[in-house]
Amino acid sequence: MTDELVFNNKLGKETSILSKGITGQEFKALFEAGMTWLRTNHQYVNSLNVFPVPDGDTGTNMLLTMQAAFNEVTHSGEQNIGKIAHDLSKGALLGARGNSGVILSQIWRGFARGLDSYESMNAQQLVQALIEARNTAYKGVVRPVEGTILTVIKDIAATAEVEIRNSDDLKYLLEKIVAAADISVKNTPELLPVLKQAGVVDSGGKGLFFIFDGFLRYLNNQPLDTAVTTVQSLTALSMEQTMETIEPGQDYEIVVDFRPYKPLNLEEFYSRLSDIGTSIQIGEGDNMYRMHIHVPTDRRYDPIDYTMSLGTITKVNIENLMDQMQIGTSKPEDEIKFSPVEDGNIAVIAVTPGIGIARIFASLGASGVVNGGQTMNPSTEEILHSFENLPTDKVIVLPNNKNIIMAAQTAVSMTVKKVAIIPSKNVPQGLSAMLRFIPDGDFDRNVEEMNEALNDVDTCEITTATRSVEINGVDVKEGSVIGLLNGKLVASSDDLQKTCLEVLEQAKVEERERITFFYGNNISEEKVNEIIEKVQEKYPKHELEIHSGGQPYYQFIIAVE
Repeated sequence: MTDELVFNNKLGKETSILSKGITGQEFKALFEAGMTWLRTNHQYVNSLNVFPVPDGDTGTNMLLTMQAAFNEVTHSGEQNIGKIAHDLSKGALLGARGNSGVILSQIWRGFARGLDSYESMNAQQLVQALIEARNTAYKGVVRPVEGTILTVIKDIAATAEVEIRNSDDLKYLLEKIVAAADISVKNTPELLPVLKQAGVVDSGGKGLFFIFDGFLRYLNNQPLDTAVTTVQSLTALSMEQTMETIEPGQDYEIVVDFRPYKPLNLEEFYSRLSDIGTSIQIGEGDNMYRMHIHVPTDRRYDPIDYTMSLGTITKVNIENLMDQMQIGTSKPEDEIKFSPVEDGNIAVIAVTPGIGIARIFASLGASGVVNGGQTMNPSTEEILHSFENLPTDKVIVLPNNKNIIMAAQTAVSMTVKKVAIIPSKNVPQGLSAMLRFIPDGDFDRNVEEMNEALNDVDTCEITTATRSVEINGVDVKEGSVIGLLNGKLVASSDDLQKTCLEVLEQAKVEERERITFFYGNNISEEKVNEIIEKVQEKYPKHELEIHSGGQPYYQFIIAVE
């Protein structure tokens, strides 16, 4: 080991790590390297999803959290590492998205606490910061689960405590930390059975590994822009989906991700699409393709049907371009009439994945919504801003997604208002809670009633499998239609109608009274009506409701009461 490690940092000047330790600017350069290496590999982290559903966003959530942290210090010339660490922690806390992002923000919060009184960081202080990072992360989770990112930060801290006895060299210590993180991630399936069943390691733990590995790669002058693993997922394609010009009559934008049955004849594919619409773009991955096209209203399902004849569709997204032109970049809250907040009353904020669902929450008395759901978890700051300026100090938040609850809880810790989080894990639970809401009622009584309402409904979700796997005894093939009951995978087939009926049977609908369907933006009304007819035929005595939810990725979200 040499006494000096050279940094070629983003400020364009060379600095050195001597025995006195790392300064604020040097740590800023390391942090950016970790963020960059995570960005390069975040799609791989996304792919490490236990269930084959299109909500693998751990890598994206961690990356956005890191980016929010770095934004706080981008233009800072602060040399004090304690101050830089606290600025990074503040940005991470506000920008945290998803459970993985919130835990990552807690790691950086503890890291900053460990460096409170230091101008620079030597090896011993790094160990101290990692220990505090571990402690803070574990304290931030009500029921810590091993085999997750928590285990990885614990193993990193434990290794640092041991290795500091062998050497006080920062690079040596970082090498040992990265090696420990790698081993810890590989061991996560042994600690969390569901990971072994799905054949993956923990995604959050892998994301943390990439961050620390990015630190080391920076010191070793290794590239940070070449991913270690190629991901066979079209979410990794860099084809931009922009709306520069909308041709007359081209009302909808259709984007389809698919895997062809046989080698695709691109010329023929493009020619056939030209007969359907305009603005055609085709992105290519590893035997995966993304097709983008603008079409008139009466042909909006033609490109989907055509592509389905060529291969297995893994994802579909439909956007109404004319509606976008009318509302510009407006958010759902700009289009919906919300219940006004009276002085002294209680306001409800709901996280909603689609415009139709947002309107329903508004009709039930919500005072605002936050756009979010699968693959689009809102940040802590977005949730905080949704209620901070409301003319009341009593607020109830419905996350409506299990991966948003922690961010909502973090937002509560950052306000002086009286805010309660109703831990709704899905939209039907949130709507069930809204039925018990009394705006001018007692706050604590409202919270109690709304919490009780979460148990009044079962939730079925229908989507398309993103990969092949066997979980819970259900054999899933990539591209098949799968059904989840209260978050558990229970059905899979190659037919949408068959999967819907099977999930409803698993939900013991015959013992209930009402079935409510919220259909997504990736299914035609004709197909919806066809399936509803079959459901009505099988359950003639049940009350059926149908709503356009507008949610992406999920053909149906179904409430059973």
